[in-house]
Amino acid sequence: MPLLSRFLSQLDLHSASLLRVFSKQSGQQGKKLKDMAAMMTEDIDASRECLIKGLCIYLNEDPEDLVKEYLATGDSYRTIAFSYRVGFATVAVIAREVAGAIWTALVEETMPVPQTEDWRAIAAEFQERWNFPNCVGAIDGKHVVIQAPANSGSLYFNYKSTHSLVLLAVVDAQYLFRVVDVGGFGRSSDSESLRNFAFGEGLRDGSLQLPPDTVIPGAERLGLLPHVFVGDEAFPLLDNLLRPFPGRQLTRERRLFNYRHSRARLVVECAFGILSSQWRMFRRVITTSPEEDTRKAITHTCRRRVE
Repeated sequence: MPLLSRFLSQLDLHSASLLRVFSKQSGQQGKKLKDMAAMMTEDIDASRECLIKGLCIYLNEDPEDLVKEYLATGDSYRTIAFSYRVGFATVAVIAREVAGAIWTALVEETMPVPQTEDWRAIAAEFQERWNFPNCVGAIDGKHVVIQAPANSGSLYFNYKSTHSLVLLAVVDAQYLFRVVDVGGFGRSSDSESLRNFAFGEGLRDGSLQLPPDTVIPGAERLGLLPHVFVGDEAFPLLDNLLRPFPGRQLTRERRLFNYRHSRARLVVECAFGILSSQWRMFRRVITTSPEEDTRKAITHTCRRRVE
């Protein structure tokens, strides 16, 4: 009971009435509450009264199960609320808070900022599996379809005639997300999204801690070559970002390069496909606010690493 008292006092709610509710719970139910409290971040905002009401209801149902169902199916809040026999607002609050808590809890473990040795290991995997040396990741953008926010005009309107946020991701040779950035406007191209995201800034100013230039076996005559990311024609050509050669009338060497480049870049397309098949929310229109949409999208990529 002291744990519950501290938990409730931190939230600055009506502790007396809530304690009466919690005091009636069995030891097993109390343990569930403790686990739920541990799942949330330690610095819980004092204004989350609705979340605690949801947790009271879910002493016999894990709130993360509700969130998993929402993320996996993409059903509306009203459908989930009907399935669990709870209020629409309760589902909305729990989905928002638990998705944020999952990201906070898993990001450092499953998606830490890659260091030089991490990039070097990724390059070795690309060399072994896809026969593309010095490649430290495949990069691409995915449009996450959303309901047009109020008064947003054409800001989120994309070339597919839908409204979306841009999920920009770097994927390794095993289809795992290594870097994700979400929140670009749908009307932005992949090149614009890359320029506006923190990863793009690091790519331009050389702060990504990529391994030093190396000599590729069999191509010693070319000298030292940089480690690179591979992207499609929508991305700019940079020292550490390769795109395929344009046109059709290409030399044999350029056709071979484009083939190897396409095969290495395919991993990011496959990663997005796996993500959409596991979490079908990506195949539906997300109807919450852009801020919540961003939180849910990055939560999916993080959970993809642990599934």
